[in-house]
Amino acid sequence: MNTSEAPENPHDLSPNPYPRWRKSSYSVGEGQCVEVAAWGGLVRLRESDDPSAVLGAAPAVWAAFVRGVKAGSLGR
Repeated sequence: MNTSEAPENPHDLSPNPYPRWRKSSYSVGEGQCVEVAAWGGLVRLRESDDPSAVLGAAPAVWAAFVRGVKAGSLGR
């Protein structure tokens, strides 16, 4: 996932009350955006259409998922 800002430290447990969401540069158009944030020790993912639905994963789990996507090893 390519983003316009440098990634935040996923291990930063500072008391920021809100995550800083970044839109993927691969997202197109309005309402078709995937956003990512590193917050509270987790990597969080949401779709801009439904910002209340947030997935969270430990940084190591997220990295393994991204490697699997890049390698094409995830089944359909």
